[in-house]
Amino acid sequence: MRNSPPEPPSKTPSAGAEQLLRRLEWTVLRRLDGLLQGDYRTLLRGTGMDLADLREYQHHDDVRHIDWNVTARLQQPHVRVFTEDREMSAWFLLDLSPSVDFGSTEQRKRHVSAEFVAVLARVLTRHGNRVGAMLYGSGVDAVIPARGGRQHVLQLLHTLQNRPQAQDTGGKGTTRLHELLESAANLVRRRSTLFVVSDFISEPGWEKPLGLLAQRHEVVAVRLLDPLELELPDLGLIPIRDAETGEQLLVDTHDAGFRRRFARIAAQREAELRQALARAGVDTLELSTDGALVDALMRFTDLRKRRSRLSGGTPSGSKPPAHLQQAA
Repeated sequence: MRNSPPEPPSKTPSAGAEQLLRRLEWTVLRRLDGLLQGDYRTLLRGTGMDLADLREYQHHDDVRHIDWNVTARLQQPHVRVFTEDREMSAWFLLDLSPSVDFGSTEQRKRHVSAEFVAVLARVLTRHGNRVGAMLYGSGVDAVIPARGGRQHVLQLLHTLQNRPQAQDTGGKGTTRLHELLESAANLVRRRSTLFVVSDFISEPGWEKPLGLLAQRHEVVAVRLLDPLELELPDLGLIPIRDAETGEQLLVDTHDAGFRRRFARIAAQREAELRQALARAGVDTLELSTDGALVDALMRFTDLRKRRSRLSGGTPSGSKPPAHLQQAA
């Protein structure tokens, strides 16, 4: 990648990283193992594909997998069905801009992001796969190459835990998520699974780069959110500060009309964001600061299982039915 940011200096993983990973291994990974019963194919997909079978074409199949020789011989469109290899590389594209440091309780979106990375990275590396990361603050400022092993996961967590809290831009600008996505397109050449972990509070222009990534890679949008971003409770007169721009306002949440307007605007943004992600052709996993990580992962897994049954095993990269392109 041209002008790629330097890799963070190697450091010995901290006790905090070890403590976090051990806690998640006991609380989340053990339960996830039991629920998935060792079958990670519906949650995580490989990159290599072996021809397994042929079947008649269905309306949701990718036309790129039509076997034209068989189609001509049988006078009926047929597609190739593949079995995917387990080995894969995964990249975490991490939005660590100021808005990700928000949380209405002690649990911030940044903490949810770190726990998600820890769980998925450990799931992958336990099965012989490699994980890497790109970190975005006010720009793409760190790249952690894809490697395997528990020690590498600890190093990744150490980097996230010891990263200084993002500073607001003082009104000089907002998150430009498209920069992270375009950098990933230049860096990650081999087909991989990409987890875009962000609250998607960003300047416009990220939708097209995300769609282009999804044409080459298996892309999952991991959306971070907090309940207070969707609906304001009656807290009286409170100051509200935009973490991205630094702008501050004093608002009266006791005003029921104001709360309704806030909820209406938030609902409109929700609908527009989900539509944009669906148009990009990516799956969406939503992680809330007040939700359980393992429950969100299992809802997401159930979505992919349903899709797999409907598509008859169509490989990743083909477009799913429109009603299944929504958030888990």
